[in-house]
Amino acid sequence: MSGSNISAQPSADRATVIGPGSAAVIEHPSSSPLSIHDMTVAYHRKPVLWDIDYDAPVGKLVAIVGPNGAGKSTLIKAAMDLIPKVSGLVHVFGEPYRKQRRRVGYVPQRGAVDWDFPINALQVVAMGLYRQIGWFWPVTRKYRVLAMESLDRVGMADYAKRQISQLSGGQQQRVFLARALAQNADLYLMDEPFAGVDASTERAIVAILKELQSGGKTALVVHHDLQTVTEYFDHVFLLNMRLVATGPVREVFTPENLRKTYGGKLALLDQVGHKMSGVAP
Repeated sequence: MSGSNISAQPSADRATVIGPGSAAVIEHPSSSPLSIHDMTVAYHRKPVLWDIDYDAPVGKLVAIVGPNGAGKSTLIKAAMDLIPKVSGLVHVFGEPYRKQRRRVGYVPQRGAVDWDFPINALQVVAMGLYRQIGWFWPVTRKYRVLAMESLDRVGMADYAKRQISQLSGGQQQRVFLARALAQNADLYLMDEPFAGVDASTERAIVAILKELQSGGKTALVVHHDLQTVTEYFDHVFLLNMRLVATGPVREVFTPENLRKTYGGKLALLDQVGHKMSGVAP
C-alpha cells in the first residue's frame, strides 16, 4: 500500500496507531462487519480521504471522530457506494457492499433529507423494508406492523400519521433511526444522529445503540461531541483525512491522539482530557 504507514491490523481489543516505522501489513477478516482497504476519495481532484485501512470490530459501538472537513461523512458514503472512490476496496462481512445491502442500516445526516416531501412517519419507516417488500409492491399489513414496532421502539408510535415536515428535529431523527431499525440490519452506519437533537432524543438514541449492541449488532457513528465519546461508545475511529488511530476508547481516546487529530485546539482538548482523568479543569 502506497503513501501510508500503518501497523498490522489488530484484534477488536487492540489499538491501531499510524506512525513512522509501523509495518504496512493489513489482513481483512471476512467476519468483519466493515473492511476498508487502501481507500482514497477525492472531490474535484482534491483528496478528502487518503489510504484508509480499517476493520470494524464485531458487536461494538464505534465513534467516528475528527474535525470539520476530516472526511467523516465521506467515509460512510464511500463505504456505501454513494460517492465514487479513487481507489480501494470496501467489504461488508467479506463481500462487496452491493451484495450485502440488506445487512446494512443507514441513518443519514438530517440536513441531507428533503423534509418537505409529502410523506408521513410510518411511510418513511416502511421505506426501510422495501427490499423485503419488493419495489413498487404495496406495503401490506405485515410490513405496516413491523414499521409501527420500529416507531414504537424510538417513542414515535403516536406520530405515525404525522407528516415529517410537521415533526421537530429530534422527532425527525427518531423516525430515520426507526427506518434503519426496521431493516433489522447487522451493521448500522449513522451520520451525526445526535446533531441538533434534544436531551430526551439523545438518551433515546443511546438506549437504542446499547440495545443493538446487546443483540450483537455493530454501529459506526459519526459523532461530534468529544465529551460524550467515553460515555456512549466503546471503540473510536480518529480521522483527519487519514486514519490517525482506532481501537478501544480506553486505549485510543487520549489527549495525545486527539491533538494529532485536531491539530492542537488546546482549550477543547484540555476539557476532554480533564474529564477523562476525572479532574476538574
